Amino acid sequence: MEKVFGAHDSVTRFDRYYVYQLMVLFGFFSLVLVSVYWVNRAVILFDQILSDGQSAGAFFTLTLFTLPNVVRMVLPISAFVAVVYVTNRLTTESELVIPQAVGLSPWRMARPVAIFGLIASLLMGLLVHVLVPVSRTQLAERAAEMESDIAARMLTEGRFLHPASGITFYIRSIDRDGEMHDVYLSDARTDTSRTDYLAARAYLVSDEAGPKLVMVEGSAQTYEPANSRLAVTTFDTFTYDIGALMASNGRGRRDIREYDTFTLFAPDQAAMDATRADAAEFRYEGHLRIAQPFNPLVISLMGFAALMLGGFSRFGIWPQIGLAVALIIVLQAIENGVADISRRDDGLWPLIYVPSGLGILTTVSMLWIASRPTLFRRVKRPEAAA
Repeated sequence: MEKVFGAHDSVTRFDRYYVYQLMVLFGFFSLVLVSVYWVNRAVILFDQILSDGQSAGAFFTLTLFTLPNVVRMVLPISAFVAVVYVTNRLTTESELVIPQAVGLSPWRMARPVAIFGLIASLLMGLLVHVLVPVSRTQLAERAAEMESDIAARMLTEGRFLHPASGITFYIRSIDRDGEMHDVYLSDARTDTSRTDYLAARAYLVSDEAGPKLVMVEGSAQTYEPANSRLAVTTFDTFTYDIGALMASNGRGRRDIREYDTFTLFAPDQAAMDATRADAAEFRYEGHLRIAQPFNPLVISLMGFAALMLGGFSRFGIWPQIGLAVALIIVLQAIENGVADISRRDDGLWPLIYVPSGLGILTTVSMLWIASRPTLFRRVKRPEAAA
């Protein structure tokens, strides 16, 4: 009994050790992939925000709201890479030989990988069902606020800005007290005429109706293309209503992915009107949200099962790694294909779960083959006696 307990305790310690190694590498690869993707997106976003006259604080706020979706995209990849890396390292260092020597089958050795995959799937479920919809909503609302903040976007000197469609604005310099010098404003929102305002000085003031641009010592040049007529008017002071530009901006069509999972399966008329989508598109997104959390579990087990094929070698198991990568690519291609088909036909929503089912079937097949190492080996027949 003591011997059995000791063997069982060693196996349990092996499970904990394996899961610990997987979680450490999973965190490392997730951090690296998120950083690479975030830096790539942040450069583009940073340029757009600063060109619109927003502050660096707005940049960090928007990037914070994009992180949950970035983590959602890289999490399955990180789980797969962690499983392949740790399993390959334990194989080359002969650490997997010990549990195999005590009689553990590939099915039993897959248990810590399954535990790790379940943990990653729970994280994925938290992301797709809670964090990503909330962050998408906050990101869209914050972006709409920034779009409507015409005043902040216009207070940028030395650059031609386009705070709204058909509007061009330029300021040569801005004093510390807010006085603007050498202001140019072009209003071409209508096809019948275009008005260019030139002012030596200008001020931005606010009242109950919204912000106003007060231009001092300038002129307004109105050009009508229909009759090729140009009218020039000089003024001492002229007030331009910026609030009208703000009213024309704001949040438009909502994204289906902003809604919670319950709304996706039972959308009301308000949700469909806000997104301009029908109930079939909502249900498709709901089924996709149910299927996505299983990806880390399926991918992790597929990677482990592929590496269990063949014999152990201190020189690595690169053919098995290549097989695992190829299987993941094929599975991703199938997932993209069935997504397009199920999106076009509401009755084909079960296809969304086909990639996960194929991944589990492939994993079971590879583990079954790995548990029978002599399956594809030729049995030598004894030579006949002379």
